Amino acid sequence: MPAPGAVPLGADQHMLAESGKMMTTDRTAIRRRLAIRRTAHRPPSGGWKAAGHRSILAPLAATIAATVAVGVGVAIARAGRERRPEPEREPDLRLGLLPGETLPAGLKRMAIWQVDGAIAQLQGNGTAASPRAVHETRKALKRLRALVRVLEGELGRKETARENAALASTARLLAGARDAEVLLDTLDTLIARHPGKLARRKGVAQLRRRLAAECDSAQRRALGDPATRARAIGELRAFRERVLAWDLSAREGIVIVEPGLTRLYAQGRRRWRRVENGKGERVREMHEWRKRVKDLRYIAEMLSLRGKGTGKGDARLRRIASRADSLGELLGDEHDLAVLAEWIRVNGKRRRARLGRKTRRTLLKLIERRRRELRRHALRDGERLYRDSPKRFMRRIRAARGAR
Repeated sequence: MPAPGAVPLGADQHMLAESGKMMTTDRTAIRRRLAIRRTAHRPPSGGWKAAGHRSILAPLAATIAATVAVGVGVAIARAGRERRPEPEREPDLRLGLLPGETLPAGLKRMAIWQVDGAIAQLQGNGTAASPRAVHETRKALKRLRALVRVLEGELGRKETARENAALASTARLLAGARDAEVLLDTLDTLIARHPGKLARRKGVAQLRRRLAAECDSAQRRALGDPATRARAIGELRAFRERVLAWDLSAREGIVIVEPGLTRLYAQGRRRWRRVENGKGERVREMHEWRKRVKDLRYIAEMLSLRGKGTGKGDARLRRIASRADSLGELLGDEHDLAVLAEWIRVNGKRRRARLGRKTRRTLLKLIERRRRELRRHALRDGERLYRDSPKRFMRRIRAARGAR
């Protein structure tokens, strides 16, 4: 990963293998229907006893031998350390400006660092990518999409749409493995909340085995397939080259992101109002609202300085980011439960995952109860985050940037 201020390396010149068909779990299809409504973490020791009278030469010889052995061992260890490569650092995927960095230069650097970090996660040590690596890659892609959206005024509407579509395509390559894992985690969380009603049910145990098997299968297909990873890495490298060609204006302040941030905040505010008033299809509205909340969190992080010793303005920006993060978690948990409920309705009667009527009813009832709780908390937190008009919100952001 390039250090701050370093000249980024060019894309790898070798052609990567093209991937075959991407297989996903039922969760991916269900998620798309719910969210979009479109077609598709000693050496052994022991003394020894000498018989009879001990000679002085024996312990002296042992001491000399031990000293030689230790010396040789130290030399070998030192040589080994010199030959051993330094362990690779964890990719730095944190957002935020560096001291003295302008916003245009900082946003461009952040995009490069996110891409390089995602590639490093997928490449790993040459073996199959881990579930954590895929999770971190998908988060990096979400940050990149937020960055592209907020720069629409600079990039233009068509280029913004193209880049968003390209990043979404890369994310879909990894969706099956992550979606299957989240589906299993959602069921486990539900069981942990209601152990008396769910933990001992045979049908619930059977459902969990089915989801665990699907999770393992999806991860083997997506994470262990070199062609899938090669295609994802290739698309990320192509995006990196396009970022290097960005010609962002050097205007001071937050001028280059104001149109995009105003629009994204207003969209999130409208989604909050629609959910609050019960307008539209609930699952879709909640999911679209979550996207804008995530965008707001990432953009607030981009505009603040990294590090603890920052001023009041950065503290305000981090507070906005923290509130958006908490709200996004609530909305994400609610959506995951909606996907689980839909999976149970669609697959619960099938032979391989057949659930008894009582078990299905109990699961769906507990899921709906938890979703109501999450929606109530989300609407409360949404009022705190979106109570300002877009104009007043932007005045607060400008004031925060000027208060450092």
